[in-house]
Amino acid sequence: MQCSICSSRRPRRFCPGVHGEICTLCCGAEREVTVDCPLDCEFLREGRKHEKALALNPAEFPNRDIQVTEKLVSANERLLSFLSVTIFQAAMQVPGVVDSDALEALDGLIRTYRTLQSGVYYESRPNNPLAGAIFTAVQDALTEYRTAEQRELGMTKTRDADVLGMLVFLQHFALFRDNGRRRGRAFLDALREFHPPAPEPSGSSPSSVILR
Repeated sequence: MQCSICSSRRPRRFCPGVHGEICTLCCGAEREVTVDCPLDCEFLREGRKHEKALALNPAEFPNRDIQVTEKLVSANERLLSFLSVTIFQAAMQVPGVVDSDALEALDGLIRTYRTLQSGVYYESRPNNPLAGAIFTAVQDALTEYRTAEQRELGMTKTRDADVLGMLVFLQHFALFRDNGRRRGRAFLDALREFHPPAPEPSGSSPSSVILR
């Protein structure tokens, strides 16, 4: 038997991404490059522990003019968690979505919310259909989030500036998590780890918003 990828070396493990046996070298080299790896693959999860961060300069990150302080993040933990879960769930519902698509969606959302600060609303929906699906899901979810606030609290507490700040926070976090692999999903995986979706009550829709 030969590796399902290189067809030369002896296979050592089963790869759920190619549905076949592969060698360890191909697993390490092709993981999230040519192979779409399921997030629960044991070898992917082990590989995450040893990934080297890209050489990034935070000073060159986009939207540095938007101040995202610890105080702002602390005051909007619920909103941040909500956005994280929404992005992850939206990504998981669209086959083929990777971190670069999520980053493109975040860029469009940030551009859109920047226009709100200037008083002239313009929606910067990405042309990429994968990123566009995440963009739309977040926009729809935020509308529902604010509607739930109005219904349960009698007012809308979430400001556009708060949403913009949390979107920039997530954009910078995604850049930090980028592993440089073409099909990488380290950012989306981190969203699942840090903000696991809560179990849905029986009969409720996946987009249900519960404010506590």
